[in-house]
Amino acid sequence: MADHVDLVLEQWRARRPDLDPSPMGVIGRMSRLGALFDAELRRNFGKHDLDRASFDVLATLRRSNAEHSLTPAGLMHSSMVTSGAISQRLDRLEARGLVTRAPSETDRRGVLVTLTPEGLELIDKVLPTHVDTESQLLSGLSLAERDQLAGLLRTLLESLGDKRD
Repeated sequence: MADHVDLVLEQWRARRPDLDPSPMGVIGRMSRLGALFDAELRRNFGKHDLDRASFDVLATLRRSNAEHSLTPAGLMHSSMVTSGAISQRLDRLEARGLVTRAPSETDRRGVLVTLTPEGLELIDKVLPTHVDTESQLLSGLSLAERDQLAGLLRTLLESLGDKRD
């Protein structure tokens, strides 16, 4: 069985036999998977009037601690949202009544971002559908293959400097 990337690799081998295009096979497939995954995840988030970054902020607050609160810096550190997007994202989530921002009781200069009851209800509603979507996206792999792939991807990420802090 062949995929689109196999065709690209064959073409490169025919046109440039002096080059080893095998890295293109890995990166090309990862890129194509990323686009496919992103489209499906966006579709699921859209059903709940969310985007990926808003979901990530809500999910990060939900899993962070019993109070569902973090500082904006803690959110950036614990989520997949960039620093440039965090203030804008928080403004939108706060306007929708999904989070609040309040002065920190332990640091007068600090602010705590907290899930509201509405935000908690929404993330608890969206999370199962998100996990189901991810599970469907991986349904072509056995559990052992998923574990193997996760391990290989972890190794690659770590080799590129993506470490757990």
